[in-house]
Amino acid sequence: MSISTASFSFVCDVVRTESAIVLNAGKEYLVESRLIPLAKAAGHTDVDSYVAELQSRRNPAALRAVVEALTTNETSWFRDADPFNTLKTTVFPTLAKSRPSRQLRVWSAACSSGQEAYSISMVASETPAISGWKLEVIGTDLSEAMVKRASTGEYSQLEVNRGLPATSLVRHFERAGAGWRIHPSIKQGVSFRTANLTRPFPPMGKFDVVFLRNVLIYFDVQTKRDILRRVRDVMAPDGYLFLGAAEMTMGVDDAWDRIPAGKSSVYQARPGAAARAS
Repeated sequence: MSISTASFSFVCDVVRTESAIVLNAGKEYLVESRLIPLAKAAGHTDVDSYVAELQSRRNPAALRAVVEALTTNETSWFRDADPFNTLKTTVFPTLAKSRPSRQLRVWSAACSSGQEAYSISMVASETPAISGWKLEVIGTDLSEAMVKRASTGEYSQLEVNRGLPATSLVRHFERAGAGWRIHPSIKQGVSFRTANLTRPFPPMGKFDVVFLRNVLIYFDVQTKRDILRRVRDVMAPDGYLFLGAAEMTMGVDDAWDRIPAGKSSVYQARPGAAARAS
């Protein structure tokens, strides 16, 4: 049985209101397949009856579970490779020249189950220019379940097989039953918390580097513009922004300069951009 038009419309409205993610027509199968487990757990035989209960009761926790179920949590270690090579060969060494405090802070936004945040920490540990420095990586995600999952630092064999080089597995992980656990030397500077990018960011301080990769593609232009503006406000003036390969600031928020770096590009806020925006 397919989800009804009315139920699909209601779910789309909830997801857009809570996360600004737009689900267009044609995503009915995705919505139904993601909500079937929730429906069954709530004692329903189909998604329509489950949605009807959501509409009548408007339980915040249940609605949040719907949003989390429909949030894409696609991730892997060192995803796309080039950004992490750029971080190691260009960004970290450049920042090292202007940080007498020998400290760096990185934000991994929409971090899913934590692979990106831990990948950043691994890269830092292998970058000679910042050897011995204090690194803080904060990973955030809309999903409370993903944040809890990431905080454990434990992954299955299947998960470590997705993009993790064998040398990194040997060097930075230890056995945990049938799976693997991030080594304390990599995990100690990494923390996770919930954050909805479409809402005011929680107090996190300023960042030298922000990874905002493969998430803006899910938002409309106005939401992208607002997120990029607020990201500028939490970055150091000479900080670097990493976006996904299919994402750019051009035509969305022109207060950024695109800088070729390695085989990819990074972005820096134009001088005075934050002041003009405020």
